[in-house]
Amino acid sequence: MAPPPSSSPSTDPAAPPPKSSWVILGSIPRVVQGGGGDEAADLSLALAAPPRVSRLTVSERVFPDRPTTKNFPFVLAADPSGLLLLSAILAAPLTRVDIDRPGNESHGWRNSDPRYFVLDATTGSAFRLPDPRPQETIQHQALVGVIAGPGGGRRYMVAELEPCFGSDKATLRCFASDVGEWVAKSVHYPHPLPRRPLSPICTLAHHGRLWWVDYSWVIITANPFADDPVLRFVPFPRHCFLEYREQRGVLDMFRYVGVSSGKLRFVDTYRSGPVPNKVTVWTLPDADATKWTLEHEVTFADLWADDSYKATGLPKKVPVLALIHPHNPAVVYFFLKDHLFAVDVRARKVVECDRYHLVAPPRNYPMANRFIRAWELPHAVSSGPENWSTDVNSSEPTEAEPYRQLPGDYDLVGMSVMAASELRSVVGFAPV
Repeated sequence: MAPPPSSSPSTDPAAPPPKSSWVILGSIPRVVQGGGGDEAADLSLALAAPPRVSRLTVSERVFPDRPTTKNFPFVLAADPSGLLLLSAILAAPLTRVDIDRPGNESHGWRNSDPRYFVLDATTGSAFRLPDPRPQETIQHQALVGVIAGPGGGRRYMVAELEPCFGSDKATLRCFASDVGEWVAKSVHYPHPLPRRPLSPICTLAHHGRLWWVDYSWVIITANPFADDPVLRFVPFPRHCFLEYREQRGVLDMFRYVGVSSGKLRFVDTYRSGPVPNKVTVWTLPDADATKWTLEHEVTFADLWADDSYKATGLPKKVPVLALIHPHNPAVVYFFLKDHLFAVDVRARKVVECDRYHLVAPPRNYPMANRFIRAWELPHAVSSGPENWSTDVNSSEPTEAEPYRQLPGDYDLVGMSVMAASELRSVVGFAPV
């Protein structure tokens, strides 16, 4: 059945909240200012079934300042265990920072207070991570991820990959919750393909490993729990390789990597020249594979011609890629205008469509999939009736001014413009 032209969530207070085993979580949370005492939870959720966008709220203990276009909280990763990795970078007075590394003494100036938290949605608590090194913090937000420990329990690992361009060595800096401190692990950094700097865009947890994703050509994976982690390179299909810096800063409008039905999937809509606009869905057959299999594809022209698309009332315009369904790899979500809609690529039909609302969405930057997270919910979260809302996407004022980001600045996703400028100007601080 085709969706109505402008379907919208029910606002009937008597209607039971819709539930789902997964949600689309907005990356920028609301901040409760001046609310709650010491006993208040550090976070709360307003969940809604897809394609509506669920919302995270954090307390002023997590982000004590009023969010601005330059400083605001940002969800970097969401783990099925219920853990969220959050950056909460505050403005700070300009101070000098001295860096003393072997063979590299330098200094710079910092006008921000970089802070990172692991949020536990099952308990409503937030743990602030200590800085990895004296006078230094996490170097590159897109290269840090969180993964639940094997064997259950609440053990987890936060790890940041620090490659060094031109070297066959890298550092995997790990924080284990049961150890309580950062440990640096030296790893071999192989170069099976042409040498080029890594342009990371996100870090995923899957199959007991972290996966560092560069949408232009490759994924790197390793098990951070291993005493001697081994990095493996998984290149994209050869014809999907892009030149270094090609479409830098906007690739997450056209490409997405995520887990669906237990396997890693690569969705690609990027085209140049006279090639027809289409959607392709690639699958990594297993976690140890290095070759992708093409599973589904459809042209946008075929989709636009179907009655299900006509029923949405949306224009025949190439949409922005949002994510892949975590359970059905044939279903892909897109942004277009103020709608979020799902396409069954195999059936060439629109199967869901609704308006969406995000906290502090960008005005001067096109929508991209960095602003949402596909989050598989643990039972303790999905079964909690207090977490579900029927009006999560109702019209409301935003809690902060929109983040104004320029194309090419995504290498520090979620970090303030001030912090980005500061890091680029300091020797030893600049990301790869």
